[in-house]
Formats: sequence, C-alpha cells, structure tokens
Amino acid sequence: MKAVRIHQYGGPEVLKYEEAPQPNPMPGDVLIRVHAAAVNPVDWKVREGYLRERLKHSLPLILGWDLSGVVEATAAGVSQLKIGDEIYSRPDLSRDGAYAEYIVVREPEIARKPRSVDHIHAAAIPLAALTAWQSLVDAAEISSGQKVLIHAAAGGVGTLAVQLAKWKGAYVIGTASARNHDLVRQLGADEIIDYQAVKFEDVARDVDVVLDTIGGDTQQRSWKVLKRGGILVSIVSPPSPEMAKEYGVRQAFVFIEPNATQLAELAKLVDSGKLRAVVETILPLAEARRGQEISQSGHARGKIVLRIA
Repeated sequence: MKAVRIHQYGGPEVLKYEEAPQPNPMPGDVLIRVHAAAVNPVDWKVREGYLRERLKHSLPLILGWDLSGVVEATAAGVSQLKIGDEIYSRPDLSRDGAYAEYIVVREPEIARKPRSVDHIHAAAIPLAALTAWQSLVDAAEISSGQKVLIHAAAGGVGTLAVQLAKWKGAYVIGTASARNHDLVRQLGADEIIDYQAVKFEDVARDVDVVLDTIGGDTQQRSWKVLKRGGILVSIVSPPSPEMAKEYGVRQAFVFIEPNATQLAELAKLVDSGKLRAVVETILPLAEARRGQEISQSGHARGKIVLRIA
C-alpha cells in the first residue's frame, strides 16, 4: 500500500511517500480502508521527536491519527462493526497512523461517521472535536450562561470548540486575527478579540473558562482574565498549579484519549446541524509534507485534510 512514513526523527524532509506493508488486524482490531486523514500538530510533534519518551514508537512509523474510511475486514472479537461500515476515528497514538491506504484500529476507538458529510469533512472532526469535548465538557464542565474564552478560535480545535461551547449555552469569546473574524462569528462566537491589535487580557474580564490552544506567553497572560473559581484548560502544556492557587482558580491539562462514545455523540451533533468542520486545505496523500508545513506555521485556518481514496 502507499503510505507516508518517517525512518528517522527530524524536519518535514524526513517524510517519505512510499510503499509500505499492509497492516494485519490482530484480535479486536478493524482493518480500515482510509478515505481521508487530517493533519494535526501532534503529527509534526511526533515527527520532530518531541513525544518519543511518552509514545516510544519504533521506526519506520506512519503518522496521522485522525481519519475517515470504510471497514475492510474485522478480526476475532469485533462485535459492533461490519465490512462496508463508514466510520471515523482518532486512534491510539502509539500505533501506526492514517497517512496510508489502510490502517488497523481497535474497535472501541471507532464510531460510525456522520451521515451528512463526506469522508474529507468527517476526517477533520475526531481529534479536534474530542479535544474540545474533553477540555470543555469533561475537564471544565461548562454550563449555560458561563463565559468562555477560546484562544485561536479559527484553528482546528478552536472552530469546533466555539460551536461546542455555544451548544452548551455559553457566552463565547474567541481570539482571532482580523481576516478570520467573519468565520469565527459565523461559528457562533459572541465576541471576537483581534489579538494582533489588542491584548486579550485588556478586553476579556470575569471569564469562567479559558481554553488554551497556544501555550507559552498566551497561557501565562490568561490567568488574569479568569474570575475566582474559574478554570484554565490547556491542550499544549500543563498550567502551573502554583499560579492557579495564587489566582484562586483551577487548572487542567488535557491530552486526549480515543473515545467512540463521544465520537458517536459528536456525529449526532454534526448530523443535526449543530457542529461542522471547517476544512481549509485538501491535499493528496503524496503532499503530506506540505500539509505539515502549513500546520507547523501556526496560522492554519480550520483543518488540513489528505484525500487518500
């Protein structure tokens, strides 16, 4: 099969579009014909070797853990899925990924894809939507009437986080550059801060929940916008417990886990029109390097998806 693999850690140049052996499903696994795979920051972080201590991959490695496709075969122990089912998944990061024509995924990491969208748009949902769900719904437990600040609201996670927060009845503030204000407003944001023109901490006040998708200086400046008892949730780096205590707030770090139950709920939201993926860039599998370069620039709008079948 065709795949994009790395044989060593490094820059975009280590990505190789090549022939690779088709994976064999073990008991409990599902063999999936990949139709589309999304490109996410975790892909190039793995490629650079940033997560090698945590994930302990063996090389060569296929990257990409965000996909939509069709069940090709099922191994012993698979009970809920059958050949021909259209599915989507954010699979286990410790295994080979989806920059390939086929992937094997454990059944509990798979859900039937939303019926109302194609594979390209379905592939753009699992990782980013699960990140937003596990940050806002699970960690922050957001509720109606709360004020939520979402950093990089026009990004892959941000675009879905804005919609989930609105679905929960929150008042949503998003940071975005001026060119993305219309998009973020269309997604439901009540207030948009142009981070290039003003400091968000000079504008946002008494916020219940901050979703930090950037880290670094942005995370540090976010403490002061929270009201007492509020929560700073980061998907980039663990916020300081000492700073949280100093400001009288809570903190959480979310490194998402595969979850088919949540994916099934998200599919319902997509099919009911409450959630949509913003896909800005579609590339062939052979151009995965270009996709990662766009992602690594830090200014991707919405999602980048590789068309595979």
